[in-house]
Amino acid sequence: MKKRTLTAITRAVGPGLADCELTYLARQKIDVAKAIEQHRGYEECLARLGVRLARMPAEPDLPDSVFVEDAAIVLDELAVITRPGAASRRAETESVADALSDFRPLKFIQPPATIEGGDVMRIDRTLYAGLSGRTNREGLSQLRKIVEPHNYRVETIETAGCLHLKTGCAYLGRQTILANRNWINVQSLAGFDLIDVPDDEPCAVNILTIGDTVMTPVGFPKTRELIEERGFKTLMIDISELQKAEAGLTCLSLIFESDN
Repeated sequence: MKKRTLTAITRAVGPGLADCELTYLARQKIDVAKAIEQHRGYEECLARLGVRLARMPAEPDLPDSVFVEDAAIVLDELAVITRPGAASRRAETESVADALSDFRPLKFIQPPATIEGGDVMRIDRTLYAGLSGRTNREGLSQLRKIVEPHNYRVETIETAGCLHLKTGCAYLGRQTILANRNWINVQSLAGFDLIDVPDDEPCAVNILTIGDTVMTPVGFPKTRELIEERGFKTLMIDISELQKAEAGLTCLSLIFESDN
């Protein structure tokens, strides 16, 4: 049996990052050169963890395009190309679709639906999908119709006060979820072991698990300690400039298994 490779599609930071969409954060000056350096460090970290990189070039006219996760939802059988809730981001999906077409059959979300990949957290055959300012009910309905024939279930979770579902909760593995109860309704997650982020580290949730390693952003030591207390190995990474653009660790890549 051919061994499958863990692949990450990433896109270089564009020169217009400082003009990114912002919803919950006040605009700060972004050092683009430093953001490029931090993004390179992120890619190097993925490579060290055994992930093969499929890099896309920067999109100079699309400030948020480094956040490739929002443009697609990649499952084992297919990839769903999204329709972002931020109109300025909809042009990002074309190049992501081209890149993913080498790996998966594609399905497309159609107007008036909106959905962004940051609102979808997959655990086994369940897609926990956030109802947010970027993802509407029609988007969740279309996603459900696309994935149910492939034996996936879509479970809606309401969000409040955060950009995406994965700003408010993230799956670590081993039936464990890191969550901010102030931003998401955790009722649908009752069967999991929930780790509550400390009140003074509300933005610590968006982590990324690769194998047996949990990547955590620099600056959230209490959250990291809580994760390690559950027996997880952690690896800190600095994405501070990218965080000024409402970034998290998941949004900088599309990660999936592939044969090619």
